[in-house]
Amino acid sequence: MKVALLLGIATLSLGAASPAPQKVDLLIRGGTIYTGSAEPFVGDVAITGDKIVSVSRHADVTAARVIDAKGMIVAPGFIDPHTHMGKELTSDDAAERLVPAFLMQGVTTAFIGNDGGGSPDVAKVLGSAFARPVGINYAAYVGFGAVREKVVGEADRAPTAEEMEDMQALVADAMCHGALGLSTGLFYAPQSFAKTDEVVALAREAGKRGGVYDSHIRDESSYTVGLAAAIDEAIAIGKGGGLPTHISHIKALGVDVQGQAPAIIAKVEAAQRAGQKVTADQYPWSASGTSLVASLMPLWAQDGGRPALLKRFDDAALVTKLRAGITENLRKRGGADKLLIVEGNYANRTLADVAKALKQDPVTAAISVIRIADPGVVSFNQSEADIAKFMAMPWVMTSSDASGGHPRVYGSFARKYAKYTRAERVITLRQFIERSSSLTADTFGLNGRGHLRAGAFADVVVFDPKTYAARATYERATLTAQGVRSVVVNGVVALDKGVMTGNAAGRALAHAPTAGTCK
Repeated sequence: MKVALLLGIATLSLGAASPAPQKVDLLIRGGTIYTGSAEPFVGDVAITGDKIVSVSRHADVTAARVIDAKGMIVAPGFIDPHTHMGKELTSDDAAERLVPAFLMQGVTTAFIGNDGGGSPDVAKVLGSAFARPVGINYAAYVGFGAVREKVVGEADRAPTAEEMEDMQALVADAMCHGALGLSTGLFYAPQSFAKTDEVVALAREAGKRGGVYDSHIRDESSYTVGLAAAIDEAIAIGKGGGLPTHISHIKALGVDVQGQAPAIIAKVEAAQRAGQKVTADQYPWSASGTSLVASLMPLWAQDGGRPALLKRFDDAALVTKLRAGITENLRKRGGADKLLIVEGNYANRTLADVAKALKQDPVTAAISVIRIADPGVVSFNQSEADIAKFMAMPWVMTSSDASGGHPRVYGSFARKYAKYTRAERVITLRQFIERSSSLTADTFGLNGRGHLRAGAFADVVVFDPKTYAARATYERATLTAQGVRSVVVNGVVALDKGVMTGNAAGRALAHAPTAGTCK
């Protein structure tokens, strides 16, 4: 009897034994975790394959690889909603496609095709990642500018009825092949030649299929309609097209509009209260980046593209009008010493310096430079007060507007943390993280991205809160950021102990069109 009883007890004890720990591929242990939607806590992130298995205070697992994150911040991989990295992501150069400038900051996803430049052949753009692996994830817009140039050209005229149908068809087809939405750059010729109704008609095609309207607005300054009216137009296009409006790199650019941030914020929030979805992104720099032509040439002089512009330089009947327009645009930008040329023969010299070297006035010097090429410029034109006011808004997310010659390519997310979160405390650490990850993912419907939670894709950044900062400057724009220890993209370690691994685990993220809207 005693033997039987003992055997029974033994059997019962064996049956109650704890299960063996779960086996996982990767464990990020002991860091301060910001999930993207909750207060931080110290804990573990367990990953198997391309997905997060658990996010907890203690993961009872055995892992093939452990990353010690003690003292570090663990956050969702950052998402950049406004870049010009399409060339890099579709490059023939495997090293370039890794996009180290972004991974060194913890950016694991980027949007391309912004400012109206996105190719209508979205299937090709997204399909590139299958044949040529990339280091980060990316989503793509179809661009109004690319569509209009393909159908109408560079002329300052309205499209015919047939051309309008062709443009609508291109947008619809791009949406059906995975475009995120329609982007515009209404400040830039030839997009600037389009009237509002034309843009609404194309935005409606994106709206029918669940897309977003993303816009570099018609005027961020006082070039044409003015900042306030341009914001009104963007909101109206979103309303008329039946889709959310997203304002690219929100700012008050130039001496005429500095200080207008509160009024612009009021306009956006009034539209939100009326039931419209309106958001924005912002890069954390006081200098914008564009080209010398876009900065200074009057729009009428850009009708017909560069060949027509160069002919106008030599048209004696237009000299006075042209010089007056350039002079006025230079004033709006704050003067020749506020324009830093970052490409070509005059790289890292202000227009004022170039004028002095050429022994010309700034207007003549600008024309001389443009005759050779249209170099990129960095334009110092924003106030810190406006930057801070926009940044404090809960609907403004982090972006870079990454383009050549500007330190924002290599340092935007790191700079926002170091300058505006840690040093100046414009926003909190949690706000910085969520507005660099979950807000963007949720706004644009990137399901499974932007959050640390079980079942989500394993895009993770581990950074040192004491040292994470930008090193890039206006004079040395290509210095990579510091302080990021590890980056995981779709479960694969892309950055290990601050060093690129060479792993290319990024994916093209195709937007799923609304059911029944594509043949």
